[in-house]
Amino acid sequence: MKKNNVKTLVQFKDEQYGKLGTIKRDKLEKGYDSFRIGALIQEARIEKGMTQEELAAKCGTTKSYISRIENNIKETRISTLQKIIELGFGGTLQLSIKF
Repeated sequence: MKKNNVKTLVQFKDEQYGKLGTIKRDKLEKGYDSFRIGALIQEARIEKGMTQEELAAKCGTTKSYISRIENNIKETRISTLQKIIELGFGGTLQLSIKF
């Protein structure tokens, strides 16, 4: 009989990076949040049918800057993120805090 080695993502992260609150795990989670923001920007841009150049022009920045954000090379300030969402996509940025 074959043993089932399936683990949840949380179990995997606990084993490989330690529990939440440890330095290694917190670094992983912070990196994930940055990646997630870039992925959300890219997803919204594609959904709007825009190129990086078009988004950059609407926001008053460059294609390479948008590319760096989407590819998690450049961390984005909230004010810059707000500008991309409002000027680039015509939307509003909503933030929340969870405990």
